[in-house]
Amino acid sequence: MRCAIITIGDEILIGQVTDTNAVWISQQLNALGVQVGEMVTVSDEAGQITSTLDRYMGRYDLLIMTGGLGPTRDDITKQTLAAYFHSNMVTHPEVLEKITTFFKERGRSMIESNLKQADVPEVCRVLMNNHGTAPGMWFEKEGTILISLPGVPYEMKGLMEDHVIPEINSRNKVPHVVHRTIMTQGVPESYLAVMLRDWESALPECVKLAYLPRPGIVRLRLTVVDKCASDAEQILDVIIGKLLDIIPEHIFGYDDITLEESLGDLLRERGVTLASAESCTGGNIARMITSVPGSSAYYTGSVIAYENRIKSGVLGVDPSLIEEKGAVCREVVEQMACGVRDALGTDTAIATSGIAGPDGGTDEKPVGTIWICVQYREKSFAKKYRFGGSRERIIDQASHAALQLLRRLLLSNL
Repeated sequence: MRCAIITIGDEILIGQVTDTNAVWISQQLNALGVQVGEMVTVSDEAGQITSTLDRYMGRYDLLIMTGGLGPTRDDITKQTLAAYFHSNMVTHPEVLEKITTFFKERGRSMIESNLKQADVPEVCRVLMNNHGTAPGMWFEKEGTILISLPGVPYEMKGLMEDHVIPEINSRNKVPHVVHRTIMTQGVPESYLAVMLRDWESALPECVKLAYLPRPGIVRLRLTVVDKCASDAEQILDVIIGKLLDIIPEHIFGYDDITLEESLGDLLRERGVTLASAESCTGGNIARMITSVPGSSAYYTGSVIAYENRIKSGVLGVDPSLIEEKGAVCREVVEQMACGVRDALGTDTAIATSGIAGPDGGTDEKPVGTIWICVQYREKSFAKKYRFGGSRERIIDQASHAALQLLRRLLLSNL
């Protein structure tokens, strides 16, 4: 089965809102073995919506459309679909009752635009929305299923899970697909491909590999389809086992676990606590760690020592050392790590100091030069990195490198 995803909304086209719906829908369909051939965003104009449907109708087995089903005048999807399928608009009694109850339970009065949300094209099959007021709609024409869903992510996901995914799964024979994602840090995509050349060449024919990079992280997605699907888990276990022999120090988890989640699991498992002292990363490491629910069990806090007087006055870094060698050096981050451990009473520490740019670099220490120190009880390890890109990218890469360096120290992999 092949699918196209259509997102409706001027707010996406002008960059005001990021389209997360298409990505999520694609992930769900991919897990069912549905091949997504195209994603497109169109404006809130009837002509644009109609011409897009003309282009895709009959070419794809499935079209999923999101957006334009709200109660305001700019939401024109239902009226456009009614015209496209030569259908009258009718009031759906069950939807009307649900909307009325929805507002009554919240003590809010109904207005005409809310009542209009119960109007749907007569030819569609209504998908009841248990998470909001706008119903989903199911159409079929020229061998193509068209499903129209609200653009609000919470409502769209509810309708997908309640109606669309179960029916697509039951109505269509789709190939069985098994994915496994290996999360790596510390090697750029091009270098990683060279390191894994022989391993990749030896992959069975039914296993496909994709490199999925983002700043500081490369995901390796392995996919097994059809003829090997019955033995997929066993095949993937063997393949990943060989991968672990090649790059054990760079793998931090599987199936899209984040580095901060992986480190958090390890800290919790070991029963140890962590503090951070950040200069160039400006609290980004603290943000990443505390984004994990339950991180208070192992993370005590951070000192953002951006100015040198904070490094010395709060963390106890020797001022003469900074004067002699500058703030971006091994000795400074080592003293920062010791200082934050003593101040916050933790078992482990991370410290960063560097030049994130775009200014401040020298020939000796260009922009992107970052020193990171990690400590665990009596163990201490410091390393200099040279990152590239924008200020934001350098900070992101440094933060990921710091978390991975502490993971490796905890695992005695340094």
